[in-house]
Amino acid sequence: QVQLVESGGGSVQAGGSLRLSCAASAYSDYMAWFRQAPGKERERVARINTDGGFTYYADSVKGRFTISQDDAKTTLYLQMNTLKPEDSAMYYCAADVRPWWVFGMSPNYWGQGTQVTVSS
Repeated sequence: QVQLVESGGGSVQAGGSLRLSCAASAYSDYMAWFRQAPGKERERVARINTDGGFTYYADSVKGRFTISQDDAKTTLYLQMNTLKPEDSAMYYCAADVRPWWVFGMSPNYWGQGTQVTVSS
């Protein structure tokens, strides 16, 4: 069982920046950030393939957000720049040993979430 603990959320004004962190208890080949706002479906924000460093970004955050890992591959980051009010949501760290999306499934491991609120 992989445990994930997020931190770094908070309230900022539009145009500001936040850096989210996710501490993992064990290495995972595939990790991602998701977000969900009230009344809206869960959205995949970004993911990373630790083997090779391939990254994916949702169109809504491309060019503004950056997903990365530390050298030990035990901490996941999401640098969020030029934040917009529509970025407000609960952000969740997720991980799996397999590429879950290939099988039409959700990641096996999830963090508790950290709130991001962006005011205009």
